[in-house]
Amino acid sequence: MGVWDLLLVGLVMLFGLVGVLVPGVPGSWLVWSAVLWWALKDPEPVAWGVLVGATVALFLSQVVRWALPPRRLRTSGATPRMAVYAGVGAFLGFFLIPVLGAIPGFMGGIYLSERLRLGRHREAKAALRTAMRSGGSSVLAELFTCLLITGAWLGAVLWG
Repeated sequence: MGVWDLLLVGLVMLFGLVGVLVPGVPGSWLVWSAVLWWALKDPEPVAWGVLVGATVALFLSQVVRWALPPRRLRTSGATPRMAVYAGVGAFLGFFLIPVLGAIPGFMGGIYLSERLRLGRHREAKAALRTAMRSGGSSVLAELFTCLLITGAWLGAVLWG
């Protein structure tokens, strides 16, 4: 697979990661379809392994999301700014503290957004708790899964 094809696959994955944070955009499906496209264009065993792993991970993510409370983030006061902070925090955390850092990064992004908006620790902490109970945990599960898939793809491309 050529460099331009890999860049396009990476771009679709990036849109998918952003799409997880935007209501109504099928972010996880974009990430999965990018892996499928890569596996079909570059039919190596590693590519098929990443595709199978991505499929299983997304299935398990859906099971976890069904067990969590439904998304009601808009009614809890979540803003697009909060989603941006949470997404950037998860992305940075994923790479700064490999893989598991996405969880504290996501929550730290929400906290920082609310701390800047509200100005006090206690209110920001309460807003973080409300956001996570109102569907933030569901978004985190989906985003974490998509980050895992993207990381697996990147690892396969760079070292495979």
